[in-house]
Amino acid sequence: MTDPTNPNLSAEQHNICFLKGTEPPFSGKYYDYHETGMYVCANCGKDLFPSDTKFDSGTGWPSFWEEAGKGNVATVVDETLGMQRTEITCAHCGSHLGHVFDDGPAPTGKRYCVNSLSLDFKAKE
Repeated sequence: MTDPTNPNLSAEQHNICFLKGTEPPFSGKYYDYHETGMYVCANCGKDLFPSDTKFDSGTGWPSFWEEAGKGNVATVVDETLGMQRTEITCAHCGSHLGHVFDDGPAPTGKRYCVNSLSLDFKAKE
């Protein structure tokens, strides 16, 4: 695979998106953001999460209960840090987004916990 990195990503974004870093809780631009629109991949711009699926999980990271479309977000088993979690990535470019957990609200019961730096936002027109 060729390097899919967007040259416009900051060093911090590259660390999260391609080195699987994380931002400190309550520090990201989108954790307390309430505009209407679509959260997209910061690297490739593909739709990831509609704003109407965002909820306050109390974790300090943007959380969503559903992705924008079936197949927009890919999952990978993550066994780092001595635990097993499910990593989420952009299905188009492979950019690391965060993790998904089974403790979210109805109707899906999912909590997609995402780094703000892996996202961009397109306001609804």
